[in-house]
Amino acid sequence: MSTTRTDTVAAPRRFPLREVVIFAALLVAVLGVYAMMGAAYSTRMLVEAACYAILALGLTIQWGYAGQFNAGVMGFVALGGFCAMFFSVPVNDAFWDSDLPGQLGTVLAYIVGAVLVVFGASRLDRIGVPKKLRTAITVVLAVVLYMVVISAFRGVADQIESQAGFIGGLGLPAWVGWIIGGALAGGVGYFIGHICLGLRSDYLAIATIGIAEIIKAFLKNSDWLTRGTATVSPLPWPVPGPAEVGFTLARALYLSVTAVMIAAIFFLLHRAYHAPWGRMIRAIRDNEISSAAMGKDINKRRLEIFVLGCILMGIGGAVLASFNSLFDPQGYLPLNHTFLVLVMVILGGPGNNLGTIFGAVAVYIIWLMSEPLALFLMELAVHFGESTFGWDAPASLDSRALQARVFVIGLLITLVLRFAPKGLLPEKTKHVE
Repeated sequence: MSTTRTDTVAAPRRFPLREVVIFAALLVAVLGVYAMMGAAYSTRMLVEAACYAILALGLTIQWGYAGQFNAGVMGFVALGGFCAMFFSVPVNDAFWDSDLPGQLGTVLAYIVGAVLVVFGASRLDRIGVPKKLRTAITVVLAVVLYMVVISAFRGVADQIESQAGFIGGLGLPAWVGWIIGGALAGGVGYFIGHICLGLRSDYLAIATIGIAEIIKAFLKNSDWLTRGTATVSPLPWPVPGPAEVGFTLARALYLSVTAVMIAAIFFLLHRAYHAPWGRMIRAIRDNEISSAAMGKDINKRRLEIFVLGCILMGIGGAVLASFNSLFDPQGYLPLNHTFLVLVMVILGGPGNNLGTIFGAVAVYIIWLMSEPLALFLMELAVHFGESTFGWDAPASLDSRALQARVFVIGLLITLVLRFAPKGLLPEKTKHVE
């Protein structure tokens, strides 16, 4: 009797030459920006790139881990920015020393009561009410209560704007707003995911776009809460500000905070990716039918990953708003806060956390530096044309150079999709034979 023994030999780990070369090139680009633009400007660029890296990590776990296409990143970024403002801005005594808080609390209680009444009416069929009658009662109650409550709410909002300007903040440390911003974005993500994750990915994209625009419209038009287009500034920092230690050192301290946050997020995501939970998420992404046949709760796991990504987007939006020291609801744009994040993930590689961080920094450098470089090339061309052919210099070169950003980013994403469709650092998949 003979036995056969099979030995499994681990494949030797290769030297990460590709990663080293790519990050070395990125380091050279960063040093070039420092040499050309100065330390203060370049450090600010890195802080903003780090904030975008947090946003991109939130998107890459949704898109890369689970195949969920979130086209409403802007909305979750705005929620994070709102929380950073609301919890850190100093208390507005003109509001709290009046009777306005009591009036606002009363109206909010009416709103909660109206929601509960409508919700209860939608469950009348459980006590024997016919479904058609239940639907009619629910719709009538919803319309009537909405008209009553919104009228009372507008009256209180007008009084707040005329007497106090807006509610103001709570005067808490900035990091409190960051945490609450992530929680609020995750809560909204749970609401969206609970309704939409059972739909196809294109419908999820449409739903997230709509929710993002609704969030922006609400924040922009709620002058009593956010001052609307009047903006709120300055927002306090969690580290000493420029007035205390100077621009460069203050931004360097803020950069150290964001670097620690990215390191912690990267470590947790790396552990989750290689854990059984991460393998299950990728199995659902790659073959949903087989995963369901093995007893996996597909929608529950999708909801988990969607909420987790939204939490990171909310945190990133809060950190970015605090650094800019300004909350401007009108400043949240799909191009800057959704499309740019998508490009970062596409360039780095969906599902690869290290590639996403690289993509965030690289794309943001390209985004910022394309304007001065384009302006330099335009001025060079104008000088050559005037001296050689006697051409007249075109007007508004600055605005034309600013438009070069969109052209460069569009060209970049076209080249990446053509020559590296999985990104410069694609997701590493293990094949078991």
